[in-house]
Amino acid sequence: MKHIHKQEKEQFKKLFKQEHIDAFEDRFKIMESFLNIERHITDKELLELVGENRDGPDIDFVRETLKMMCRFGFAQANRFDNGVVRYEHRHLGQHHDHIICTKCKKIIEFEDRELENLQLKIASDHGFHILQHKMEIYGICSDCLKERSSLMPLVMAKPGERLTVREFTGCSASHIRLLSMGLRIGDKIEVITNFNKGQLVIALDYNRLALGRGLAQKILVELIKN
Repeated sequence: MKHIHKQEKEQFKKLFKQEHIDAFEDRFKIMESFLNIERHITDKELLELVGENRDGPDIDFVRETLKMMCRFGFAQANRFDNGVVRYEHRHLGQHHDHIICTKCKKIIEFEDRELENLQLKIASDHGFHILQHKMEIYGICSDCLKERSSLMPLVMAKPGERLTVREFTGCSASHIRLLSMGLRIGDKIEVITNFNKGQLVIALDYNRLALGRGLAQKILVELIKN
């Protein structure tokens, strides 16, 4: 990896000087700090690494430099489900995909040659030539799964999770309301939407049910593990 980073720095120098980019030395320091970190990073986090002081760059300068690095193919911007833009290295001839934990926001990079070949075959079967692609798999990592109790209120569940209804809490009126909606103990459900405010929507036997957060709080569920 050090050899690759050395090549990147040399190409950075060549391209930026060739294009007569201003403030080259300051931009090169940002590039060096960026290459020294092996994770997805925001512009504000990079600013902290470079050093925010009276003589150092400001956030606008860092953002401008990152955009240039993306334009010349040294970096790649990703916007995952929370909308925050994170930057990662873009090394020539290398490709990887991402698994993102929806709870702790951990991002794991992975490469799978068999999967890449399958994607090429699928594109070819449909008459396409792939120019670029990306795969993002969302789920809950093993560390976060360990932290979750076996039973939890439905209101805490994440979109895409498959769950078993284990218990109804609260008054009898809420039990009757849930039963009238067609929900029973032992039902297998899937969370369709849950925006942490307003109603959440679940799927039950190919039907959608919209539940208020108060009612969803009274439904205790258990995660169905793959």
